[in-house]
Amino acid sequence: MTGKMVEVKDQELSIMDTTLRDGEQTSGVSFTDTEKLSVAKVLLESVKVDRIEIASARVSEGEFEAARRIMVWASQLGYLNRVEILGFVDGKISLDWIDRAGGKVINLLCKGSYKHVSQQLRKTPEEHIADIQKSVDYADELGIAVNVYLEDWSNGMRNSKDYVHFMVGKLKEMKIQRIMLPDTLGILDPDETYIYCKEMIESFPDVDFDFHAHNDYDLAIANVFHAIKAGIRCVHTTVNGLGERAGNAPLSSVIATIKDHLKMETKVNESMLNRVSKLVETFSGIRIPTNKPLIGEFVFTQCSGVHADGDNKNNLYFNDLLPERFGRTRSYALGKTSGKANIKANLEDMGIELSTEALKMVTNRIIDLGDKKETVTAEDLPYIVADVLQESLEQKILINNYSLSHAMGLKPSATLSIQIDGKTYESTESGDGQYDAFMNALKNIYRRLKKPFPKLLDYSVTIPPGGKTDALVESVIIWQLDREFKTRGLDSDQTAAAIKATTRMLNLLEHTNT
Repeated sequence: MTGKMVEVKDQELSIMDTTLRDGEQTSGVSFTDTEKLSVAKVLLESVKVDRIEIASARVSEGEFEAARRIMVWASQLGYLNRVEILGFVDGKISLDWIDRAGGKVINLLCKGSYKHVSQQLRKTPEEHIADIQKSVDYADELGIAVNVYLEDWSNGMRNSKDYVHFMVGKLKEMKIQRIMLPDTLGILDPDETYIYCKEMIESFPDVDFDFHAHNDYDLAIANVFHAIKAGIRCVHTTVNGLGERAGNAPLSSVIATIKDHLKMETKVNESMLNRVSKLVETFSGIRIPTNKPLIGEFVFTQCSGVHADGDNKNNLYFNDLLPERFGRTRSYALGKTSGKANIKANLEDMGIELSTEALKMVTNRIIDLGDKKETVTAEDLPYIVADVLQESLEQKILINNYSLSHAMGLKPSATLSIQIDGKTYESTESGDGQYDAFMNALKNIYRRLKKPFPKLLDYSVTIPPGGKTDALVESVIIWQLDREFKTRGLDSDQTAAAIKATTRMLNLLEHTNT
């Protein structure tokens, strides 16, 4: 690529998120209609993306019901022109499907390369254009606006550029709002993306173009960056980068790149990006990698003691990606590279102050545990401190005993006896599972005592590979009360491990509140 890139300051970009359509094409992902409605609401109302693509026409009755429910909600709030459905050049079939669902925008899938139109459709470009015109005319009769996807556009620009120019030249004469340029197979590099997008914009200055990246070479974000540099003013994303094969450009990374590197604006509320990421993680069942930029569990966690020390000295290791921007907080991990600064920061957060010698002893113990590949969390610190200093952390809360039952046809139930500050309390409750019944019994006691009880945010169970039924399992539970924190329990029984993690949580609360 030659020549200087254009400046792109003081302009606003629009975002079309296709998590509920293209993101659902991730292997193994299928959203229910209720899940789709929930994500649609968060994306449009809380995250404030400009448009969403929610479904593909003709797929299934479940897809139709989800689209219908979203359209009913969108119509009440005046959002119908911001909710789009993928449709096909199939006469009236897709358009009738969208019309019955209440949709008002179709994203019409057309062919963006000569190979696709000649080999897949077995038609001439002129015949394809004639079919598209019929669909556009029928959409106009129904009052449905049309955008066009030029499927395989990137290969079209590489191998059949005259065909792409022919198509765009004909499409811009039709009643079409936007022409969307997808790198369908994720083949482009950033230089090609810039050159091809620039060519489209300069050749057809009166056309509104979108760019749609795929991540097969891990270049989706770089390609989005260069498409915008070339002059594209709308880009497509998915939450957590979901999508077919290697996925699409992640919403969170696109927003941060636009703001910090391109110095441009969007309507997106970046403080809600972590919330929608967690929601989609739950509904999709696809876990967010712990090191995924902005939304991964560890990306705002400093492990190196040198970094923690630098942060204490005028934030020397901070960049523009402040966790508070995204509704998150910075933390300092504990392990063999932690150093005294990391450990001291965690202790101060918990209100624990140690002498220099004691801090050194605790640091050495944590380094020893790290060498053994043990996982050490901030919540382990009081126990490590107590152990190292040969003291005992007072157990103010003890589980005297509990009984769990689960019979076919009956709801699971739990009877609990718990000791708090030397006094015994009992409760019996039912629940959707044995642990849920235990938690309901525990919450009942805490309600009676008017004691605060944290919200359970996440629950995961780790079972060693091999499938041995007598192996230990680890339950990790994330709680929230003023702040997020994590506790672990280890046992051969999954429910017992969760109860141990819960008991540890109760004692940690007592310890930090006294």
